[in-house]
Amino acid sequence: MSSRVGPPAPTSDEGGSRAPFGRRFIALVIDWASCLLIVHGLIGAVVELSPAAFSFAPLGLLFLLNVVGVTLGGATFGHRLMGLQVVPLHGEWVTPLRAAARAALLCLFIPALIVLGDDGRGLHDRAAGTRITRR
Repeated sequence: MSSRVGPPAPTSDEGGSRAPFGRRFIALVIDWASCLLIVHGLIGAVVELSPAAFSFAPLGLLFLLNVVGVTLGGATFGHRLMGLQVVPLHGEWVTPLRAAARAALLCLFIPALIVLGDDGRGLHDRAAGTRITRR
């Protein structure tokens, strides 16, 4: 019995059409901008950060929000706004380990831009065994 709340995510064999690159890119820009706003607006106002910490804090927050959002809800804030969802190729939900591997490669940014094959998945999705679909 599954402990996940809500409808199961569409698998690669059922439902969920492939998400276009433009929507995925805009979702990433939304997530990055929200991380910058949080770090510079909220955290920066409360805590004095060094310039080095200020440059890496948004990246760490992007990693954390991706892992939590994809594991618990199947999407980040940007994905939700763009009508996208991260679904596993196998299984019912994206595990925290898969979400962390996907987020780590996404933070490197280049693997997300490299798309191999005709399914439109980036290297970060291929490594994690996931894909992004329209909801």
